[in-house]
Amino acid sequence: MTRFAASMAEHREELVQLDTAIGDGDHGTNMDRGMRKALEKLGAAEQADAGAVLKTVAMALISSVGGAAGPLYGTLLLQMGTALEGKDDVDLETYTAAWRKGVEGVQARGKAEPRDKTMVDALLPALQALERAPDLDSGLQDAASAAERGMLDTIPLIARKGRASYLGERSKDHQDPGATSTYYLCQTAAETLAS
Repeated sequence: MTRFAASMAEHREELVQLDTAIGDGDHGTNMDRGMRKALEKLGAAEQADAGAVLKTVAMALISSVGGAAGPLYGTLLLQMGTALEGKDDVDLETYTAAWRKGVEGVQARGKAEPRDKTMVDALLPALQALERAPDLDSGLQDAASAAERGMLDTIPLIARKGRASYLGERSKDHQDPGATSTYYLCQTAAETLAS
């Protein structure tokens, strides 16, 4: 989460530019602010396990990030945190099950399907890569690569969900900011957790 917070700070302007093209321009600012708040919360109390860390971050994002990103990222991490509660060691099967729970939560909350031009377009390929992986290290790397492909695949799509959907055809040829921040989440997980 510390590395993801640093990534959101580093890519804040990029995410703002992507969101300005098809949204309200605040995705980068919101994610940076939310992750700063999450780090404050994490630093204020000792976390029992990975599940507790993710739940703490989720609640910080829900309470401090406006628009759809707060509830959607909050749901993702809350569901993953619930799946990892009490787990000291996280293997491929456990991590994949947590990711599946998180993706299902995001889809239930946002009602988004593949090719709607949302974060789901990066989340689902990452999950599918984890489900095919032989071990956790490969899974983390493959999930990051799959999320990146999913992110890039949003460029030609016409948005069918969220604020971008109001633009219709004009949402084409723009990369989705939510899929982009999701790729950065997968990338930082691979950098941090793979041995």
